[in-house]
Amino acid sequence: MDLNVARHLAAVERSVSYRERDGEAASAITLARSYATSIENLWDALTRRERLPRWFLPVSGELKLGGRFDFEGNAGGTITACEAPSRLSVTWEFGGDVSWVDVEVSPDGDGRARLALTHTALLSPFWERYGPGATGVGWECGLLGLALHFACPDAPRVDEEQFAASSDGKAFLGGSSEAWGGASIAAGTEAEAALAAARQTTAFYTGQPVPPD
Repeated sequence: MDLNVARHLAAVERSVSYRERDGEAASAITLARSYATSIENLWDALTRRERLPRWFLPVSGELKLGGRFDFEGNAGGTITACEAPSRLSVTWEFGGDVSWVDVEVSPDGDGRARLALTHTALLSPFWERYGPGATGVGWECGLLGLALHFACPDAPRVDEEQFAASSDGKAFLGGSSEAWGGASIAAGTEAEAALAAARQTTAFYTGQPVPPD
């Protein structure tokens, strides 16, 4: 795969914020990307069982309001809001932890649609070590997969392990980690801590040792 890494990294808007969730301190990452497609097609790709494995993961369960779902080898949860073709909210349950994902789809000019995704989680030692990139890089890979799906709808999904081992994959994962470090600094995180977390995130996704300071 010949990937224009810089173009795909530049296509994503990233932000970090701090808030409360159920009376506890929480963090939220938001990422957004515009696609050359209709809001109906974008919504279909996000919600139709047959299309999700082409760019994200196979899914099982009831894909309806109040239904429970499970992504193969990843998280499960409950669909808590669904307003086609513009809004979807779910709980995100993984490793015994519960967080929350909110997705908005909107028009973005002639022949384009915009996807904005916010993932909110309670603050934890995991956040302190990896920062926003822990979830941000993963979701950014999903947005990349969606872009590749729209470009070649019948192509198979990119293999995650092969991608992470490739030069393009390492450049993308490292670039995304650095960008989330920058978003963390913009949200008020001390620069040294944010950059250290970004290095940890890059090592986590690429399998490479954490570089020295």
